[in-house]
Amino acid sequence: MGLTVFLAVLCAACLHAGWNALVKSGADKHIAMTGVVIGHVPIACLVLPFVPLPDAQSVPWLVAGVALHLGYQLFLIAGYRIGDLTQVYPIARGVAPLIVTAVSVAMGVTLSPLEIAAVVLIAAGIISIALVRRADGTRNPRAVAMALTTGCFIAAYSLVDGIGVRLSGTAPGYWSWIALGNAAAFVAWTACTKRGLLLRVVRDRRTMWQGLLGGTASYLAYGIVIWAFTQAPIALVTALRETSIIFALMIGVFFLRERLDLSKVVSTMVTICGAALLRYARP
Repeated sequence: MGLTVFLAVLCAACLHAGWNALVKSGADKHIAMTGVVIGHVPIACLVLPFVPLPDAQSVPWLVAGVALHLGYQLFLIAGYRIGDLTQVYPIARGVAPLIVTAVSVAMGVTLSPLEIAAVVLIAAGIISIALVRRADGTRNPRAVAMALTTGCFIAAYSLVDGIGVRLSGTAPGYWSWIALGNAAAFVAWTACTKRGLLLRVVRDRRTMWQGLLGGTASYLAYGIVIWAFTQAPIALVTALRETSIIFALMIGVFFLRERLDLSKVVSTMVTICGAALLRYARP
């Protein structure tokens, strides 16, 4: 993988871990996520006048992407309600590259043995803490189930967006329209299922500012990934993106005061080895 793409995706991973920590640290996870999703809107609106419209053939993929991002967000919220950031986040992110790689190979994408080994190393490093425990040390199977479901949504939207953006002819345009569509869908869902919550978000200045910060970070993070999908195989970009576990681990331990154990340290080291291998797996 080229150095520019490699470093860009690592930057995206850092931003992604940051906004996830922002959602996890909120007292009400749905309010925090609502702020982040709405926070996509200003930057997406700023970008759209300067980019072309996505090609018509990408529209079905774009619509599917909106639906899959919504599912991902709802299950992520549920997972964060019952599990630690350093529990839910690694499993959700670790399952995705394995699924994406398997589907990509089945669709005829050629990956070298070294590239597959790098993806497996990254995923293994993350999933090695799958038998998660709560902060108090007790096991938390419900968090595992939510995280695994979230990982399936991540894999699905990664594949759909990777194909869609290549058909669209405009990475920033494609992602901006998804961001706006997702914001509309999320707000509609929230209005129907959480009466009064939107009004609380709008009235809370702190939530709105945090949402703008988190939404901007989220928009930039996935915008980079969307662009990287046009530069490298979807499976490799997805795997490298999941090194965000390293940044999430540091945020969870040092800022959210979550529990650190040997399994998390080992998983981080294995993930780093996989990322290093991926850097040189494809020129």
